[in-house]
Amino acid sequence: LCCNYTFVSKFSGELVVAVEKYTNMSKAKLHYFNGRGKMESVRWLLAAAGVEFEEEYLETREQYEKLLKDGALLYEQVPMVEIDGMKLVQTNAILNYIAGKYNLYGKDIQERALIDMYAEGARDLMSLVMRHPFLPSAEKESNRTLITSKAKNRYFPAFEKVLSQQSGYLVGNQLSVADLHLLEVILMVEENAPLILSEFPQLQKFKLKISTIPRIQKFLQPGSPRKPPPDDQYVQIAREVLKF
Repeated sequence: LCCNYTFVSKFSGELVVAVEKYTNMSKAKLHYFNGRGKMESVRWLLAAAGVEFEEEYLETREQYEKLLKDGALLYEQVPMVEIDGMKLVQTNAILNYIAGKYNLYGKDIQERALIDMYAEGARDLMSLVMRHPFLPSAEKESNRTLITSKAKNRYFPAFEKVLSQQSGYLVGNQLSVADLHLLEVILMVEENAPLILSEFPQLQKFKLKISTIPRIQKFLQPGSPRKPPPDDQYVQIAREVLKF
């Protein structure tokens, strides 16, 4: 009995180690700065899918050059995500893979086309917000005005119209990457224009619906992997690492 117990204990211990090792190997790993940027939408998507991930923050030029030397950055750009044995670059490719794998990309090719169309519209508006911290001080006020104008007069009216013809989601009857992008950009724009949804009742209902989905609600709480608005330190590190 003693020997059998010893054998079982040893086997169980090895099994636990093996499971932990496999779990760590299979966990997605994100390579980017400790800030939002283009990786933030990936974080949103993984959180909505309930997927645990780890991050390696780029803080020095040496880290970036090591990734280049190792051949990890196909086009010498970040973000890069290690997932399922692949090192994926190009934000849309990363997002589409994760969305497809975790059932956040529609049920057929027509739904995927609509999801892409709405997601790309949201990303167009996001790009105006993401570039803002990197602009010279003299240009920031005009860019804020541009963001609010584009949101209020172009993008939000379009999404308001789409949602008025739907049952809560942008496409079909289930959550997709397009919904996540839209909520993400709504919250980004609201940081500088808190009342911008006052003229968009459908977007108000949409915001409430998506933000109260348990996994999304958890992601929006303090202490989650969600990043705060970029500050001067984030901008400085990004400039130093990428030399721009």
